[in-house]
Amino acid sequence: MPLTNPWLAGPTPDGELHREHLEERILNLLSTQNVAVIATVDPNGAPAATPVRYCSLGFEIFYTSWNDSPKSGNLRRDSRVSAGIFAPLVGQASSRGAQLFGTARTLERDDPEADGYWEAFRWQSDHAERGRSLNEPPTDPLTIITPDRILYTEHWLRRSGYKPRQTWRRS
Repeated sequence: MPLTNPWLAGPTPDGELHREHLEERILNLLSTQNVAVIATVDPNGAPAATPVRYCSLGFEIFYTSWNDSPKSGNLRRDSRVSAGIFAPLVGQASSRGAQLFGTARTLERDDPEADGYWEAFRWQSDHAERGRSLNEPPTDPLTIITPDRILYTEHWLRRSGYKPRQTWRRS
């Protein structure tokens, strides 16, 4: 039987991408997707994973959340967080995603530090979808995830002699 992607067979390459190329691929993924699964730790120490619609600025992702949501409560107790982001998968050759490991912080709408994030947040489409006025920006808090480490996966890298899992660390 013919192989559609023969480069997937055989040993996995071990090449490391140059940092700037890895960063470009990660930023492309973060910019072209908008759903992440956020993993926090609940009060009993159990994992709690929640899908969220996010926006990104550089390597940070951020989303709105009520202060009384379970994930917000979990992050107030323990700011460590992991987020999984992936592109639609149609086969091994298209496998592309990232796991972000870092910390989260929540900024209230009136926090001056929130302004830059709100400028990048695409809230207008959400307001239109929910029948809210586009003249009244949201007042919700934003939760910002700042990664210390990102595990990036892209099996297409194998074609060029690079390992499909690459690790980025904050400098």
